[in-house]
Amino acid sequence: MKISIIDYGVGNLRSIVNAFENQGANVLITNDKEKILSADGLILPGVGAFSHGMKGLKKHGLINIIKQYVGTNKPFMGICLGMQMLFEMSEEFGETLGLGLIPGNVKRLPNANNEKIPHVSWNELIYEKIAWSNTILDCIPPKSDMYFVHSYVAEPNNKDHILSTTQYAGYNFCSTVKRGNIYGCQFHPEKSGEVGLKIIKNFTMMCRND
Repeated sequence: MKISIIDYGVGNLRSIVNAFENQGANVLITNDKEKILSADGLILPGVGAFSHGMKGLKKHGLINIIKQYVGTNKPFMGICLGMQMLFEMSEEFGETLGLGLIPGNVKRLPNANNEKIPHVSWNELIYEKIAWSNTILDCIPPKSDMYFVHSYVAEPNNKDHILSTTQYAGYNFCSTVKRGNIYGCQFHPEKSGEVGLKIIKNFTMMCRND
C-alpha cells in the first residue's frame, strides 16, 4: 500500500510524511504522473495563497492528472490550502479558478467579533447531519480539537458535502468536506496530536481496503 503526496512547490512536507509513516504507510513525495496514478491514496497538501497553489499545479502539469486520479475512485484528500483548491473558485487576491472537484467557492473568513485573522489556533470539529462512520472522521469524538492556520474558508454549494464545521469569529465554517472518494480538511491533521493521527489512520485504512 502506497500513498503519494503531490509535490508542486508548496514547501516542507516532512510533517505529513511522518504522520503517514507513523501509520505504516509507504509514502512518496512526487509530481510524476505514473506514480500519482498508481498510488493507493493521494494527498494534496498546501500552504499559502490559492493563486500560488493553482499556478504550482499548472506549472507541473498536475491539474488533469489529479482529476484523472479522482476518476479512479481511490481515496483522495486535500489538506488546508489543498482542501480549498478542490473547489471551483477563490476570491483571494482576485478570482482564481480551482480544481472544480466540489461545487462551491472559497471566501475570506468573515469576522463578526473582531477576532484575529488569520485563524491560528486549536478549535473544535462540530458534527453536522452526515454520519462520520466509514469516513476519515470515523470514531473521532465530536468537539475534538484540531489545529487551524487560515484566513479563507470553503463554502460548499451542497450542504451534504459538509462533514464538520468549526466556529470562529462568530461564524461557522466548513472544516471537513466529503464528496464520494474526495476528502478535505481545513485543519492540519498531521499537526493535531493523537486525534489528528487517527484521521490519518482512517484515510490510510481506506487506501488498504481499496
